[in-house]
Amino acid sequence: MIGRLKGVIIEKQPPEILLDVQGVGYELLLPMTSFYDLPEIGQETVLFTHLAIREDAHLLFGFSHKQDRTLFRELIKTNGVGPKLALAILSAMSVAEFAYAIEREELSKLVKIPGVGKKTAERLLVELKGKFKGVSQGDFFVESTHLPSAVRQESGVSVQLEDAVAALIALGYKQADAEKMVKKVAKPELTSEQLIREALKAAL
Repeated sequence: MIGRLKGVIIEKQPPEILLDVQGVGYELLLPMTSFYDLPEIGQETVLFTHLAIREDAHLLFGFSHKQDRTLFRELIKTNGVGPKLALAILSAMSVAEFAYAIEREELSKLVKIPGVGKKTAERLLVELKGKFKGVSQGDFFVESTHLPSAVRQESGVSVQLEDAVAALIALGYKQADAEKMVKKVAKPELTSEQLIREALKAAL
């Protein structure tokens, strides 16, 4: 099992990166909450990883913080939640924001995430509620009272729009919805990563 990688970023195309680790290029899928923390192309980074093995593919997921990976692993234990859906959940919310939604039983927020229907959201509440309280199990636990940051409204244009829309589609949103989300928050000076961040915030 590959648990951690340290290398130089060669390519960045949300939600995927190519990481050069001593001459070997690793393709990793990252939740956008981890993608925002990445340095520029050509710079070194350290990522915690999870390898998902399927019959048709081996998928390597990367996380900037260990608690993100721990939550990812808890999510994929939930019936009906696979790695791609767990990635979408962690892209829409930070660990702290997810914990807050679970502990407050905010079903309406969870069902706004693409792929999370009412039944899946209810299963998440049942299986994860209570796991965010305390500190006895280390990095998985966070302060459930952490309030999600305020949604900022933005508006604008450019090549970054296409990259942002493509990333949202890769995370499970339909093209029409992804285009609306990005246009709603777009501004010319925003990078594609900033556009994705704002679009995901505004969707919740």
